[in-house]
Amino acid sequence: MMSDYVSTGKEIYDFAGRLFPINRSITGEGVRKTLRLIHDELKNCNAPELKIFEVPSGTEVFDWTVPKEWSIKEGYIENESGERIIDFQDSFLHILGYSVPVDEWVDLEELKTHIYVQDDMPDAIPYVTSYYKERYGFCMSKNQRDALKPGRYHMVIDSSLFDGSLTYGELILPGESEKEVLVSTYICHPNMANNEVSGPALSTFLIKYLSALEKRKYTYRFVFIPETIGSITYLSRNLSVMKERTVAGFNLSCVGDDRDYSILESRYGDSYSDRILTNVLEFNGKYTRYDYSKRGSDERQYNAPGVDLGVVVFSRTLFTRYPEYHTSADDMNLISPEGFAGSYKVMTQVIDILEHNAKYRVKVFCEPQLGKRGLYPTISKKGSYDAIFTQRDLIAYSDGRNDLLDISERIHVPVSELIPIKNKLVENDLLEVCDE
Repeated sequence: MMSDYVSTGKEIYDFAGRLFPINRSITGEGVRKTLRLIHDELKNCNAPELKIFEVPSGTEVFDWTVPKEWSIKEGYIENESGERIIDFQDSFLHILGYSVPVDEWVDLEELKTHIYVQDDMPDAIPYVTSYYKERYGFCMSKNQRDALKPGRYHMVIDSSLFDGSLTYGELILPGESEKEVLVSTYICHPNMANNEVSGPALSTFLIKYLSALEKRKYTYRFVFIPETIGSITYLSRNLSVMKERTVAGFNLSCVGDDRDYSILESRYGDSYSDRILTNVLEFNGKYTRYDYSKRGSDERQYNAPGVDLGVVVFSRTLFTRYPEYHTSADDMNLISPEGFAGSYKVMTQVIDILEHNAKYRVKVFCEPQLGKRGLYPTISKKGSYDAIFTQRDLIAYSDGRNDLLDISERIHVPVSELIPIKNKLVENDLLEVCDE
């Protein structure tokens, strides 16, 4: 089974590598190209088509307004000799996101007022944006800025802001129930691996995993959105049905590195999503738990007062908590097939819990005779019972009071180990669901 995770981790990493070179922002062709690649990747699996939606600039979405669309052709700084100091084609991070056009010659001191650097990472280019106030700017490493010599410099940004649209993707996998599980990730950062393409890549392969299941208990709602304005826009169009149907939700961000795991709680840390992800992480190695005060992505919108969808964030290293975050150092070398394999394992176990968790009740009085059903050793000797202790404990606590999560926490056994035992007991007519 572990080899399956490793193999899938490599596939996810390779797909992330295809998404990485695209110049994305909160609007524009980069978002559309990203969604088309995801759409095409899912063509040959048994999933509904990824639907792509366009919301016009100027549309009111709750307290916000969909911004103008941004497009950029080129951007650079050159010196008096015509040598390009930085070039947008070398790194999309060199241009301040959503920059308005500029074509001016300035001296060094004036130039520096339009340059952004990351002081604590002097060799890295920072990721900087100005979505809601019009300005222009450039980004480079601190060391490169500090090495600039006095003189005249040509600043060029060939960009435009225009009435276009905001683009997002949605894929809904129907289940036996209309009750839904939300999986959300964002598609708006250029040239960053862990903080950008890891989430969409993992989500794509979770769709493949769910599509291969013979049946699904729940309906799964996958959304691919530009961060913040995208979730606000999406909720403005879908909130009523989501409030009625959502039973759990997971925001996937920074899931490709191979450091520790992280959970960022829902607003009160007591949702079904909190319970499930915490249980899985308890049995998958070291992890860090963050309360809602550390929020920073679309979980802010999904947990906002009046929305209250109980969404948690799943990450390897949480956003802002690793030094490469929002810099050019967050590249394909920071993520790995092994990192993806671990994240895929965690999230498929989360799905398995969602699909199997219930309160079960044993159907016979006293202890059932397991031997006649082939579920118990027929020879009694020291050590012969070790393998069936978990089975006995599961039966002991299947009194209609506990779901599989409760039992897992009580007997300190992963739900992933309880599920096949539960299935055998159900097949032998010893357990029944009592909460549906």
